[in-house]
Formats: sequence, structure tokens, C-alpha cells
Amino acid sequence: MKKKSYSLKLQYNSPVVLTFALACLGVLALSWLTSGKSTHMLFCVYRAPLTDLLTYPRMVLHVLGHSGYDHFLSNMTLLLVIGPPLEERYGSEKLLWCILITALVSGLVQFIFFPGSALMGASGIVFMMILLASLSGMSKGHIPLTFLLVAAIYLGDEVIAAITQRDNISQLTHIVGGLCGGALGMSMRRK
Repeated sequence: MKKKSYSLKLQYNSPVVLTFALACLGVLALSWLTSGKSTHMLFCVYRAPLTDLLTYPRMVLHVLGHSGYDHFLSNMTLLLVIGPPLEERYGSEKLLWCILITALVSGLVQFIFFPGSALMGASGIVFMMILLASLSGMSKGHIPLTFLLVAAIYLGDEVIAAITQRDNISQLTHIVGGLCGGALGMSMRRK
């Protein structure tokens, strides 16, 4: 009797999420190699002249930049847990569009309303995914209680933190990301 042989193979199971995480790691490594110059030049959004051609890609690329390994790790841990099931549910193309739209919206909000500060990191993307995940069980004509609870807990906490804390965390980006996740999730369910 012949024995069946089983071999385990690595699978690139979530191409958008894994590529995004690897791109963030590459940007972090590049930042270390350039003493942060590459991050300032390309991977954070701040008020710059509209004649500066790098102003436009920074509106989206800021989500790849992180201030250090701890910042990167906190964002990627959640992204790698929440992202793959979302990519499986909605598909790679739709999730990529959700990431790009959230990046652009949060970049524009930063550029327009906060001229004296810079923004970088994937926390807006993570908050988008948290709210999007809470909507994944939605059926026609029903709003999941999980969505309302997650919105109240996560976004409510960010609103309170924005009012009471003075730190270098952009609570508004978390709120914008969550709102994008809620809006995109509702939009995708209608289609």
C-alpha cells in the first residue's frame, strides 16, 4: 500500500494585504537607510506647495510611512489579522480601492485642515478595515449591531481622545478611516 505524502506550501493568500504590509516594511527600511529623508520626501503628507510634484503622490503614499518599528508593528498586527478575511470576502480589487480611497481622503483632510503638521502611517487604513469588517455580516434591510457597537467603541474613543489628549496620534485620521470603512462597506453591500 502506497503512503500519501503531504507537503506544506506557503501561500500568498492575501495579495493586497501582504503586499501592503511588505511595502510598509520596505519603506521603514528605506527610512532607516536614509535617516528619515525618504519618509519626509515621499511617505508623509503635509502642507506643501501645489507646485511641488511630490505633494500629489504623498496624498496616498503617506499610509506606507511609519515613524518607527513600534508604530509599524502596531498597525501591521491589526492589518494582518483583519485584512485577509476582508480580502477574501470582498476581493482583492475592491479592498485595494478601499485602501486607496481611505488613503486619499485622509491625506486630503490632513493637507487641507492641518497645515502645521504631518501625517504618516496605516492607522486610518486599519480603522477602515475594522469598520468594514463589522459590516461584513450585513444583510439587506438590516444594520448589524456589531457595526453600531464597533463604531461607538472605536470611533467614540477616538473622539474623546481627540478632545482630551495632546499627543502625536492623529485621532482624526482614525475617525476618517472608520467613516470611510462604514461608507465603503454600506456602498459595497448595496451593489
